[in-house]
Amino acid sequence: MAAETYGAWINGRPAAASELVPLAFAGFAHFTAMQVRGGKVRGFDLHLARLREASMALFRRALPDAEVEARLAAAIAAGPEDLSLTATVFSPKGEFTADSMEGELAVLVRTFAPSNGPKGPLRLAAVEYERPLAAIKHVGEIGKTLFLHEAKRQGFDDAAFYDRHERLSEATIWNLAFWDGEAVIWPKAPMLRGTTMGILQRQLQRSGIPQREEAVTLEKVRSFAGAAVMNSWTPGIAVTAIGPYALPEAGPFITLLHEAFGAEPLRDVG
Repeated sequence: MAAETYGAWINGRPAAASELVPLAFAGFAHFTAMQVRGGKVRGFDLHLARLREASMALFRRALPDAEVEARLAAAIAAGPEDLSLTATVFSPKGEFTADSMEGELAVLVRTFAPSNGPKGPLRLAAVEYERPLAAIKHVGEIGKTLFLHEAKRQGFDDAAFYDRHERLSEATIWNLAFWDGEAVIWPKAPMLRGTTMGILQRQLQRSGIPQREEAVTLEKVRSFAGAAVMNSWTPGIAVTAIGPYALPEAGPFITLLHEAFGAEPLRDVG
């Protein structure tokens, strides 16, 4: 695939270098990430809701959904049928200034090669860490990469987070899910509720698969029949350890998650 088929767009038009330079160190922004397949996206309504709600939380205003969709559609139309895409909402007036409280918001869309994530299984280090503004997918989160690096140095593949109450919440760029042999268990703690997590929850409900939220401590991990991580790359990669506790690879659980995700229809954008 030719590299030139991917690029960056601001407000629906190709971005100039002069427009991108001020964004290099910009941290007051939020985004969503998705995989495009055949020019279509699963759970696009969840992406629009994420951007709208985060804009209201950070800027107290939001762009109309139709306008956001049109800006994403322009980038999708310019690339190959399969690609990765991020859409970032920011204020052109910058950060560290009250000026960003007013004025029109802008959308930066970037496209790059498609990804299905690592094969797994993954072993996760356990780190006490609470993401600031956990419910928002915001930019500039240095902690996630730092803890990934530290986990790798310790012989793990990535890191999972637990809070001051010893409840597991999420992993660096992943949501967590557990399996007790009959039901899917979602951790109950402040976290970013991912779009893939949202797709899985509604498809599992439609299929009649039991699921529930509950507080999951590190020690409780060893009682489960399996665990998985998920994000925009993939609906499920097996987790075989969190901190000192081992877990079965639970192939049927991973298959269940992939089948639930596959039941979500792909949708045209624009």
